Amino acid sequence: MAKQKLTLSEKLNIIRAGVLGANDGIIGGAGVILGVTGATTNNTVIFVAGIAEMFAVAFSMASGEFVSVSSQKDTEKAVVTQAKTLLATQPAVIHDEIAAHYEARGAEPQLAARVADDLMAKDALGHYVQIKYGFIVEKYLSPAHALISSFIASVSGGIWPLLAVVVLPEGWKVVGTVVATLWALFLTGWLSAWSGHAPKTPAILRNVITGLITMAFTYWIGTLLK
Repeated sequence: MAKQKLTLSEKLNIIRAGVLGANDGIIGGAGVILGVTGATTNNTVIFVAGIAEMFAVAFSMASGEFVSVSSQKDTEKAVVTQAKTLLATQPAVIHDEIAAHYEARGAEPQLAARVADDLMAKDALGHYVQIKYGFIVEKYLSPAHALISSFIASVSGGIWPLLAVVVLPEGWKVVGTVVATLWALFLTGWLSAWSGHAPKTPAILRNVITGLITMAFTYWIGTLLK
């Protein structure tokens, strides 16, 4: 059996979950690590806090993505069920909605009606759902894809500040963690813009600025509790 290719929506679902997971892993990890570092120099305490936070964020993001995408999938299935009922009981309503869709986009009423006739004859349910609701029947987003992508990306992002604070000598822990975090945020900002064919500079700046604010605030809180 030939392996089915992912649709654009399915690919974007994986990318979106990955980018969000990576950003949360990076910023959350850096925030907790710098907050603890501001309060204590005990490497064991910092490491345990960093590891616990990294996996807590990863599981939280992954479960959140799973629940969110599952809810969307359930909603889309319910929409398809309603569309099937409408098609079985009032096909003329669906025909008129399809025709109205093309009329609204500039087609003459007679042409729009003929297009609706053709679409109703070939795949009425599929065309109606795609036109009215914007998704393809039986091509639902995968909660498992979102879960796995988010979890892996979150751990991959969160490991950067953790490694920096564990590996670097005492005098370089804070600076090294900030640099490692900003580098990771630069990468995720660039990748998210590249994958979505969007301008890269705004995406990178958003990531870096929010990361700097988070790190500065949590480190300050840590010093207050020292």
